[in-house]
Amino acid sequence: MGIFSRMTDIINSNISALLDQAEDPEKMIRLIIQEMEDTLVEVRSSSARVLADRKAAARRLEQVQIEAQSWEEKAKLAISKGREDLARAALQEKRAIEEELTVVEAELGATDEHIAQLNDEVAQLQQKLTDAKAKQKSLLMRTKTVESRIKVKRQMHREALDNAFARFDHFERRMDNLESQLEVMDLGREVHPDLATEINALEEDERISDELNRLKAQMSGPDSGAQSDAK
Repeated sequence: MGIFSRMTDIINSNISALLDQAEDPEKMIRLIIQEMEDTLVEVRSSSARVLADRKAAARRLEQVQIEAQSWEEKAKLAISKGREDLARAALQEKRAIEEELTVVEAELGATDEHIAQLNDEVAQLQQKLTDAKAKQKSLLMRTKTVESRIKVKRQMHREALDNAFARFDHFERRMDNLESQLEVMDLGREVHPDLATEINALEEDERISDELNRLKAQMSGPDSGAQSDAK
């Protein structure tokens, strides 16, 4: 790709669109800026050569104009001396030089147009380069801002996660406490029924002993012997 073709592509390109399509916008804009800077160096070197060519063409144009004027003066001199043949020959030389003059003038005009176009494209490229550097600065600032926000978000999420685990631990401890209390209550209920059973058993045993003693007393009384004799 030639210098001017590449430069024109860069000038005509939409930097924002390129950045939107890039996987790494920061890297992409660095490459664009580097390409623009390299192109500017090449174009300015080429401009220097074109300007040098124009100066040479301008000198040649001036020289040809002087030669054409010189042959015209010679033709006038020949006419004044009655030498029309020499005057005709001098005008023929002038005519040949004027043809060269036309070529040099056309070349010079084309060179001027080339330089004007080159200056316009360089100006556009310089503006694009300025825009790209501004976008690079803005992109770097946005990147830092986004990275900072991501860091803060991660920290907030980490803190939120820590808080969630802390609450979980708190609830877990509460459940442990409640379960402990429940176990204590269950232990209490297990002790009291056993104790009540033992006490009831003692009371029942005492009643049975009393009833047994009563029966024994009845059987060992006076009436118990008479009843035995009657039988």
